Formats: sequence, structure tokens, C-alpha cells
Amino acid sequence: MSATRVFVARLAGRPVFDPAGDRVGKVRDVLVVYRKNDPPRVVGLIVEIPGKRRVFVSIGRVTSIGGGQIITTGLINLRRFEQRGGEVRVIAEMLGRKVIFNDGSGEATIEDVAIQEREPGEWEVDQLFVRRPKGASPFSKGQSAYVTWREVREASQAGEAQSAEQLIATYSELKPADLANTLLDLPIQRRREVAAELPDDRLADVLEEMVESDQIEILAGLGDDRAADVLDHMQPDDAADLIAQLPEERGEHLLELMEPEEADDVRFLLSYGPDTAGGLMTTEPIIVSADSTVAEGLALIRRHDLPPALGAAVCVTLPPYEPPTGRFLGVVHFQRMLRYPPHERLGTLIDQGLEPVRADTSAAEVSRILASYDLVSVPVVDEKHRLVGVVTIDDVLDYLLPDDWRSHPDETEVGRRAAARAQLTTGSIPIAHGRRAGDGTR
Repeated sequence: MSATRVFVARLAGRPVFDPAGDRVGKVRDVLVVYRKNDPPRVVGLIVEIPGKRRVFVSIGRVTSIGGGQIITTGLINLRRFEQRGGEVRVIAEMLGRKVIFNDGSGEATIEDVAIQEREPGEWEVDQLFVRRPKGASPFSKGQSAYVTWREVREASQAGEAQSAEQLIATYSELKPADLANTLLDLPIQRRREVAAELPDDRLADVLEEMVESDQIEILAGLGDDRAADVLDHMQPDDAADLIAQLPEERGEHLLELMEPEEADDVRFLLSYGPDTAGGLMTTEPIIVSADSTVAEGLALIRRHDLPPALGAAVCVTLPPYEPPTGRFLGVVHFQRMLRYPPHERLGTLIDQGLEPVRADTSAAEVSRILASYDLVSVPVVDEKHRLVGVVTIDDVLDYLLPDDWRSHPDETEVGRRAAARAQLTTGSIPIAHGRRAGDGTR
């Protein structure tokens, strides 16, 4: 095995392979245990395997760490990872901690942790990359240094929250769904610290990927003003679903604190039943006039913050162009726009075969329409044929799937059998069940 020093923060997201070269998953964290007189010992890796399930891989099963990838013996216990007493996650819990220099020269913050193999299969914390406090100048960043574990001691005080900035930086490239899973995998206190440090828009994206019970738990840890700011950044339909689960008094209070325009959209959605098109729709489709050109339409769907399902088509209406609009005229699919010159008017390209649904149409009927006509979205109109929103395929999937669809099914017999079939089919991961003395599983 390579004895190269490895920095843990750089391992996050790195692929894990079996001896045959087949990808097993990706690293999410490194697990260590503290020792009285020696540096912390590495006990294993937390690896995310297909299905977004996190499992434990004993460090004894790792044959190589280096070159941006990890090689294992191929034996993985499919049991969901559960942290035990005395175990510490490096990325989730150590990064951001304060340490004090034993020579009395002050304190610093841990920004990264290096691990190194001392003997075959025996890894331990080798060095810490730390940064001292900023100087008097507002532009100073603070001096950095590499220190050994014995040169410092941790400076945690009772009740003192650890900095979550470094953890957030480590996970900055994660997609919202992956960050949501990572956040829920943290200890409760650490989870609240990270949520408090995340920017409003990033936290809003993360909350949209969680089940409502988890959303409520995180929202409860935020002040009312901060909670309202986060709700402002959420999609109106997601914000409405969340507020609908809160006690009426708290929900109304948060609506009063939100930006008036955003709050109006949420109140509008709350007026519809949850199992109707109005309850499923989003009120932020792309709306244009009949005189708009193909070039203008393509420019609008190019916005980087636009969900793909909403960018699949533009809605053409009479003025005004905010829901509820003037009379709805139809939709133009982006593929059709690509087949016409930039100056072509969108009013001439309307899909004459696509009928909108009424806001009181049942969710089941909306699902049937999307499936029957291979659509990713369908416009929703009111009794005056004004556009009030669109229902996208992801809105319908959220409705159709069980409430716990984001959680992993490995605890059920069906889930276990499906996972086993998948791994046995590829032949890449021999499966270990339970504990066996001396097998290196957890």
C-alpha cells in the first residue's frame, strides 16, 4: 500500500473501486478514534454506494489510497453506517475545530487533516493543516501552518459551537440532494451549525431535497427572520408544502416575514388542495408574449438557475405576463424553437395539440396526461383560462412516490434483496452480512 500522506478534505467525493476496477462508490468521510498518548487512529472510510446509502469500509479493506482514487479488496458490508461512541468523523466533526499550540504561541483552526500509513493496514492522523486568527488588517487571512498532533491540543469549551465554515467549503461542490443526505447524516448539533452557516439560497436548495419532517426540524433551529429568508429562496410550491406542515400560527407568522411577492405566491398555492393541479404546480414558468422571438425564448431558457423541466417549454399568453396572466394561448417546446430561425415569432410555433389543465384537476389525471403524451410539464389555467402555473414531472413524482422515498430502502427485505441482486449481477462486490470475527467488517 502507498505510504503517501493523504489530506482528508481532498478525499471527499473520490471514487472507490474494487480490485477488478469496477466502481463501488465514493468517499464521504474518514472515521477515526482518539487515543490517550498517540495521534487518532483511522478505523475506516464512510463510503456512499449506489442508492445514496452510506456504509462503513474498514481501513483494513483498503489496499491503496492515492492518485485521486481508493482501491479496496471488494468486500463491503451493505449495512447502513451508524456512528459509534468514541468514533469521530474527520470532515464532519474535526475540520473547523480550534486547537491551542502547546508552546504557548496561541490558537488556530483546523482546515485539513493528513493521514498516513505507519504499518500495513494501520493508518493514523499524521499532520494538521491549521490557520491562525486573522491579523489587525481586514484583508489579512491568517497565517497557515502544518503541525503534528503532539504540537497542539484541542480547545473546545463546554457549549462552544465549532466552526462549520471549513466543512461547508469541503462540501461546496456537492449537488443539493447529496448535501441534503450529508447534512442529515451529521450529529444533530453539527447539523444545526452547518445549516446556520449555509447561505440562504444554498440552504433553500438543500431543504427542497428533504422530506417535510426533516425540513421542519432544521427550520426549527433557525430564527424566524432567517427561516423567512430561506423560504423566500425556495420554489413557491416547495415553500407552500413546508408551511402547510407547520402549526397555522407559525406558518402565518413566517408568511408575514417573507417578501410580499414571494408570500403571495405561497398563499396562492396554499389555497388549492394538495392533490390537485393547483396544489402541485409552480407559479414561476417562463411566460412570453406571442410577438417574442425564438432568440428571446432561447435566451430565457438558458438561465443557469432554471430547473430543466421548466426550461423545456415557454408559455405564451396575453398581458399581463405574471400569474394569473392574461388569456393563455399555448406553449412552445424548446426543441421546436431550435428548428426555426432566431427572428421567428413564438406565436406561430404554439403546440396546438397540447391542452392545459384546470387548477382543480386531480393529481391522478395530471399524472395520466404527462405519461400519455410524454410531457415533462403541463400548463395550469383557472376558470377564466388565465395561466396560473405549470405542473412539472418532478412535482408529480414527489406526489406519487411515498413520503419516505428519499430515505434508503435497505432496511426492508425488498431493499436488501434488490441491493443484493444488483451487486451479484455485476459480480464486483462480494457481500458481507453481519459481523464475523477477523473479516474486517464492521
